[in-house]
Amino acid sequence: MPAFPLTLAVITRNEAAHIARCLDSVPFAAEKLVVDCGSDDDTVAIAQAHGARVIHQDWLGFGPQRNFASHQCRHDWILVLDADEYLGLELADELQRRLPALMAGDAAAVYLRRQTVYMGAPMRWYRPSVGERMARLYHRNRARWSDARVHESLQFDGPAPTLRGSFLHTNNPTLVHKQLKVLQYAELKCRDWLDKGKPARMWQAPFVYALAFLKDYLFRLACLDGWRGFVIAQTAASYALYKRMRYYEMTRNPESVAQAATVLRAHGVTVE
Repeated sequence: MPAFPLTLAVITRNEAAHIARCLDSVPFAAEKLVVDCGSDDDTVAIAQAHGARVIHQDWLGFGPQRNFASHQCRHDWILVLDADEYLGLELADELQRRLPALMAGDAAAVYLRRQTVYMGAPMRWYRPSVGERMARLYHRNRARWSDARVHESLQFDGPAPTLRGSFLHTNNPTLVHKQLKVLQYAELKCRDWLDKGKPARMWQAPFVYALAFLKDYLFRLACLDGWRGFVIAQTAASYALYKRMRYYEMTRNPESVAQAATVLRAHGVTVE
């Protein structure tokens, strides 16, 4: 299989269960780069065994960590996957057909579609989990990641075509994993709000929960995925509410920021 002047870039921490599948799904990348922030499992050894160059970087937040990874890549064209994501066969074939023209053109980025596997099976109707468009392939001189600690986005000006095939996301093996991620993401988002001095508006909390649930359950069609859809909508609404409660606590009791970081770190969750 010919290799393209493309770097697959993955940021990791304790992803031994997923990293091999992720790396192996892109056999045509000339370089595979893993930026690890301190795994204490076999992530680094597995990544190296599957052809990746591994660099250590203490955690900077999702956006800054991805920008750091971009600067370490040996090629200007970069494909970004999370460790629990991997290319489907259709998308892998499509990329191999279209990469020469894309790389020779003026595109700043390329949108890929993501399909989510949840509770052991692909979601069928929930819109963010079926064909969600995400900019994951880009030229590093034409695009960069936002500096957000969490919910980062790729920022660019210029053409950005969309491919037809999908990459797959194995979303949180269990609800326990999901709750730990909720705690991590909420903590990071609240720290961004603290930096910006955002007012804590707790009066919005009941409405935020109800609207978030209705948005996902009805308008994003989670209801058509049965009880799995109900769980997704409830989890999303709980996250929207918890962020606001946690931020209110941070503004009322600033010491809680360090206290929470200590507890989360003990459970392997990085927020610093």
